Amino acid sequence: MTESLVEARNLEKAFGRTQALRGASMAVAAGEVVAITGPSGSGKSTLLLCMAGVLRPESGQVVYDGARLDELSESDRTRLRRRQFGLVLQFGQLVPELTAVQNVALPLLLEGHNRASARAAALAWLERMKADQVANSLPGQLSGGESQGVAVARALVTGPQVVFADEPTGALDTVGGEEVLDGLLSAAADKGTAVVLVTHDNRVAAHATREVPLRDGRVATSQVRA
Repeated sequence: MTESLVEARNLEKAFGRTQALRGASMAVAAGEVVAITGPSGSGKSTLLLCMAGVLRPESGQVVYDGARLDELSESDRTRLRRRQFGLVLQFGQLVPELTAVQNVALPLLLEGHNRASARAAALAWLERMKADQVANSLPGQLSGGESQGVAVARALVTGPQVVFADEPTGALDTVGGEEVLDGLLSAAADKGTAVVLVTHDNRVAAHATREVPLRDGRVATSQVRA
């Protein structure tokens, strides 16, 4: 396999008495699209959030670009996510008080970009995601598909190396889900961005180049798709 960009090594993670991960390991190469699959409760989201630096595993290692992500402080992990990672969750998690374009521009503003350039970049990504018509709408005024389109634009606006997407189409109908997924994957492919997505939907997993099945917190053999 090509040298990995981000790798989980023997991760263990528990929530109280519930053991979510039991020695889970997987690696993702630059530009690769990987689907983490498995039944509900198998640890899919926990594995993704550990690899994204949102959660810290109790044991094991998360290595990004040759460095130990799990050893970084919370503030350093936050800074890394803002600059190198994009994150898309099932329900978007947009800031409710900000318009769509303000939500997308926010990561750039936090990195010190001026408002004009941040807004221009945000509008360009909203157009790419076919959500520019709702640029000045608040999240509460958006449909599920529009909200996820905005969330994907926000995840990609900084030019991340990896996008982590947790059930990005799980709350959408088939048509809306396909539009969001196609937008995410085509944009990522254009930029050479790796995508790690969690899904229970075989139709979504079929878009990945490789599937990583998870069972009871352990990774089974990866399956490369033709």
